[in-house]
Amino acid sequence: MDSRLNDMPSHSWLGTPIDARSLFAPEHAALMSTLRGLAPADWRREAVPGWTVRDLVAHLLGDCYGRLARDRDGHQEGPALAPGETLEAFIHRINQEWVDAFSRVSPAALTDTLGLVGAQVARFFEGTDPDAPSLGVSWAGVDPAPAWLDTARDFTEFWTHRQQIRHAVGQPTDHDPQPLSVVLDTFMRALPHTLRDVQAPVGTAIQVRVDGPAGGIWTVTATGSRWSPAEQGTARPSALVRLDAETAWRLCTRGIQPDAALARARVDGDRELAEAACRIVSIVH
Repeated sequence: MDSRLNDMPSHSWLGTPIDARSLFAPEHAALMSTLRGLAPADWRREAVPGWTVRDLVAHLLGDCYGRLARDRDGHQEGPALAPGETLEAFIHRINQEWVDAFSRVSPAALTDTLGLVGAQVARFFEGTDPDAPSLGVSWAGVDPAPAWLDTARDFTEFWTHRQQIRHAVGQPTDHDPQPLSVVLDTFMRALPHTLRDVQAPVGTAIQVRVDGPAGGIWTVTATGSRWSPAEQGTARPSALVRLDAETAWRLCTRGIQPDAALARARVDGDRELAEAACRIVSIVH
């Protein structure tokens, strides 16, 4: 028996483990195809507030280098939290520092380097142990997190940034159901943490349903100490929120705000509980 499993706290409240390891290589290939199809002017288009497509690609490259340095190579040097700095502020600061430093790097050089380093990241994730302890996932409220969740979290970031690049250049979301279903399943693991301050009688259930081939059903119940996943069909929800896949992933990444998602949703049952569930956010925000 692996002694690490005895040292790890129980994460049953995160739900059934997700295995995203095999998805990194095709996701990387899709990203590189998108980047190599961009026109010169596309790189200057805004992808997210304050960042162009070029900036976002530089950020992706930084994420790749960080993952390899930290987890593959055991490299311990690098930026640290400043006194009094929150984790969110630290991450935003070092991300911006990286993007600023790479402002002198051309789109062609970024693309070539990301092609090389991103492929190494895909190979790294393919060989990880999903049960090992890994980086915390703040939006799920767990630190350390099991590696399966940390891995799935990283996959959602690569996928989300590719969609943001597509949107910036006038392309729609890639709704390939295989990766999108994993993205949505990962994002919904934020529900127990989202509801952590919501008081409800034990057994109260909230259900989120996402329609379409990539969708699914996620139910969480109040247990007294926290909200935890429930098996499908085991609880009649006090609140039901039905979303389409596009609204769901954009809500979780704050591409749209909760009130906009609620306006698009079908809500049955307790409105306050439904509104609480729609405060879900599955990124460092």
